Amino acid sequence: MGILAEPAVEMRRDDAGARALLDLPDTLRVRFFAEADPQRQKNFAQYLTPPHVADLMASMFHPDTRRIRLLDAGAGMGILSAAFVRNQLQAARLPESIEVTAYELDENLLGGLAEIYEACRTACEKNDVRFSATIRHADFIAEGAEMLRNDWFSRSSQTFDAAIVNPPYGKLATSSEGYRQLREVGAETTNLYAAFVTLIIGLLRDGGELVAITPRSFCNGPYFKPFRRRALSELSFRRIHIFKSRTAAFKHDNVLQENIIFSAVKRASSPKTITISQSQGEDGAAVKTRSFPASAIVSPSDPESFIHIPTIERPSGIRPAVAPLGSTLAELGLAVSTGRVVDFRARTHIRQNPENGTLPLIYPCHFQGLSVAWPKLASRKPNAIVENDQTRSLFVPAAIYVLTKRFTSKEEPRRVVACIYDPERSSAPFVAFENHVNYIHAPGGELDRLLARGLWAYLNSSMLDRNFREFNGHTQVNATDLRNIRFPTADQLRRMGRHVDESCSEQDEIDRIVNGELEI
Repeated sequence: MGILAEPAVEMRRDDAGARALLDLPDTLRVRFFAEADPQRQKNFAQYLTPPHVADLMASMFHPDTRRIRLLDAGAGMGILSAAFVRNQLQAARLPESIEVTAYELDENLLGGLAEIYEACRTACEKNDVRFSATIRHADFIAEGAEMLRNDWFSRSSQTFDAAIVNPPYGKLATSSEGYRQLREVGAETTNLYAAFVTLIIGLLRDGGELVAITPRSFCNGPYFKPFRRRALSELSFRRIHIFKSRTAAFKHDNVLQENIIFSAVKRASSPKTITISQSQGEDGAAVKTRSFPASAIVSPSDPESFIHIPTIERPSGIRPAVAPLGSTLAELGLAVSTGRVVDFRARTHIRQNPENGTLPLIYPCHFQGLSVAWPKLASRKPNAIVENDQTRSLFVPAAIYVLTKRFTSKEEPRRVVACIYDPERSSAPFVAFENHVNYIHAPGGELDRLLARGLWAYLNSSMLDRNFREFNGHTQVNATDLRNIRFPTADQLRRMGRHVDESCSEQDEIDRIVNGELEI
């Protein structure tokens, strides 16, 4: 399907009050953060939504009722509520009433929030729309969990027709009161944004709409698997918006985060297609949209329930090639594990340079082209670890292993960076891998050299990188991610391996080998 530029929203009413609803909260936001204590902002995980992002989020709602109860959890300066009201006042059919329930924990924001809601009331009155707002200066996790608990001592339970949220980004300690409250309603998580979204889902009525801007990290990986399964079982996703830039959307707050906006309906019938949209992230950037089969976003057969976000624009001459590939690592007879050495725990046994009684210790800094370069004596990282009774469980037998970095910097051109450990280069009987290294191995057997070189080429290919980025929204590459990658067959990989040697280092050369074998 072709790529379409999304048309600008048509102004249906010449209402200056409605058009100005985003100006006031943005003015207050800029003024607040010019004077705010950065540590206080960090403590509250405050990253207030810019006007153009709020407007985009509000445009995704399509209420099925004219009497709308809106939940704004973590309201900040109220810009999301204001954007929602503004959008509804521009709709072809006006609502009869908008009733907002807003939660904000920072008392310094409450005055501005009340001012915004007064502006919303004025704009609504001019269009004969009733408006009311309840501001709760309270912990949303505590009150949300209390409402969902629904026992004799709970606050009166509420349900909402719509929810719009930019939740706080931070961790929740398992020893905290918030974690205990979440556990009481079966929503325990150690991540604040996942906690907020989970509670909001519970407070929406069937058919209610949720639009949220969150980190992309929940889309894959084992950590967010319970949250992902709950969200996918309760919500029907309709649209996902991605930002090409990791910094543009929240540039005023210096946020380096890969965020997405998603729009979903609670307990609605699953659509056949899901809309993926994309913009650079800054104000005024063009928004492009494309529809994809829902099964291409979340495969019904995927046990991990990964959420794949396809690329809107694909380079000319390149077609998707990962889906038809027939193998996983398990089907190739291979396994992947994470390095056993956590260096701060083994500090007393680690040595900067090899010496008697030590064995190789491999860090990501030892990756160099095709093969591991060990020892690396000029490196800041150690090269060896003592072999004794305390460390014996940290070693694996010397063999050919395909290694990948667990973390890559944003400057690296590829998310997946692979290298081969060749035991012939060290002559040591055992080797230890540091915890920032994944290693692919053949359980109960040996990984042959040709297959290893083919895996190296495929993992380092541009094709794999493009497809990997579609479902991995951060710079971490976990063993679980590698287990879910689709690989060519063993014969295809070995044919690739025949073209790989130590001189094979340029990206174009790697891509020619892989694309030639897969006929891309």
